[in-house]
Amino acid sequence: MIDSKRYEVAVILINYNSSAYTQQCIESIIEKTAADLNYQIVIIDNASQKDDYVSLEKYIHSKNYPNTQLIRNHINQGFGGGNMLGVHYANADFYAFVNNDSVLMNDCLSIIIKTMKSNAEFGICGPFAYKENGEMLPTLDHFASPAKEFFGRNLLEKINPNYYPKRTIKYTQPQRGQFIAGSFMVINATDFHQVGGFDTNIFLYFEETDLCKRLRTINRYAYLIPEAEFIHYHGVSTPQNIAIKTELKISFLYVIRKHYGYFWHQILLNKLRLQFFLKSIFKPKYWPIFKVLLAGAPLSKSLKLKQKIVD
Repeated sequence: MIDSKRYEVAVILINYNSSAYTQQCIESIIEKTAADLNYQIVIIDNASQKDDYVSLEKYIHSKNYPNTQLIRNHINQGFGGGNMLGVHYANADFYAFVNNDSVLMNDCLSIIIKTMKSNAEFGICGPFAYKENGEMLPTLDHFASPAKEFFGRNLLEKINPNYYPKRTIKYTQPQRGQFIAGSFMVINATDFHQVGGFDTNIFLYFEETDLCKRLRTINRYAYLIPEAEFIHYHGVSTPQNIAIKTELKISFLYVIRKHYGYFWHQILLNKLRLQFFLKSIFKPKYWPIFKVLLAGAPLSKSLKLKQKIVD
């Protein structure tokens, strides 16, 4: 059921076979968020195994947190698709897309929303991220692009530091970048709607690049808000196997073609073909990636089309 009450921010979480982390994330939101911030929490279970979903459902019912809703998605729609379902149940001025393997260290939501309200060009903002061991995680990054593929991050940061700000600096003031990490993104709902939200053709990876590039067309930019801080238990619900690495290449090439055109798509596709052909000679586990690249890495090879409907 869609909540008829209007909130200042809707926090949208996706659970996928990681309910313990989702519970921890919810508790950190409730503990750290100021009482005067009017917010709702929408949790999308993205077709987890039944026992994981039931565990989360029991937890939500036992806690009886206000303005918190759990929705069971019966097919895994990936990051963008799951979040778009969350948007359907949200009724707020801002959306906060927060990975469920995140823990707030301070009142991230209030800090970020207050900053965004002070400047209209702050289109999509994120807090400073740390690993669970206290090391920093880059929040700002540079678009997936031909320039990045051929020259690399470090050279681009030296050549044009204003357009390619360093990723590994502990900034003390809001810092504009090309995009912010998808682990924690806050965006004005009106802007999100205007650019069409997430591109659900993308199952996993590069959703941030695609969204932030479209936001730039309406003069809304990505900013790191370093005063806000959180911990990210990176990659909890996404195992790093060959299927996931293949998905990474499919999404990358899709975004390149969408934003840079057929020519650069073909150049980078052939570059990856050569790279993974050579890799596969020495490490046969990469042959499946090479085969998908040889076929052109079409969306028809995406994990999105291999999902099954669950109870």
